[in-house]
Amino acid sequence: MADAPEALANQPAGYVPPAIWTWEPGNGGQFANINRPISGATHEKVLPIGKHPIQLYSLGTPNGIKVTIMLEELLAAGHAGAEYDAWLIKIGEGDQFGSGFVDINPNSKIPAMADHSVDPVLHLFESGSMLFYLAEKFGAFLPTDPHKRAQTMNWLMWQMGSAPFLGGGFGHFYAYAPFKIQYAIDRYAMEVKRQLHVLDTHLAKHEFMIGDEYTIADMAIYPWYGAGIRVAYNAREFLSIDDYKHVQRWTDQIGAREAVERGSRVNRMP
Repeated sequence: MADAPEALANQPAGYVPPAIWTWEPGNGGQFANINRPISGATHEKVLPIGKHPIQLYSLGTPNGIKVTIMLEELLAAGHAGAEYDAWLIKIGEGDQFGSGFVDINPNSKIPAMADHSVDPVLHLFESGSMLFYLAEKFGAFLPTDPHKRAQTMNWLMWQMGSAPFLGGGFGHFYAYAPFKIQYAIDRYAMEVKRQLHVLDTHLAKHEFMIGDEYTIADMAIYPWYGAGIRVAYNAREFLSIDDYKHVQRWTDQIGAREAVERGSRVNRMP
């Protein structure tokens, strides 16, 4: 067995992981103030409830935009039951740790949704779960053909599993960490570029993620790997985003949809 690397080469120099990890609040990096090793509410706060069937508590991040795109697409297709109230959750101020939010989403991540058209009120968390629920509820943007349906779910799950490497992995170490770590940046940049190549290769032969049919898979992937990655982390040049021509074609096509434009503006912070 090879000897362990010299501790002096670690970052910070001399760091050796302790036998038992302990939390040091404010350990550096953007968003450190909203991260903690425990779950649950930190304060009492009742969520507002508007007049529409669906209540959305969210923020205009890629995960939040997935759901507002879906809701706007449903409304554009004539599904009046998809009318919704969108309430801004300021994660930098800890709104996601309010008791009302935690009651809907014990994981304290945006988005969270409540469907008041059913009794008792139905709570949803995780954006992929919301897309699937809405697609089934309204019979839209999820194919009924077994093969296409399976492919839609494959790509939806691909996005849910892949995006953390883009955001929490590459994005954190490239843009938000308190200092640059080449090893971490190189590792996650390689993975993000592999993911983009997966998409580019697929979209070279498909108009949308599921052939010629626009689905919740497109709505899930677009905010992260379409519009989002063009501006996120100021890494467009670093990752050579424009080299993925088929992804760029698909991004422009999805982004030109009026419902996508509307959904992308909801709950955006100034």
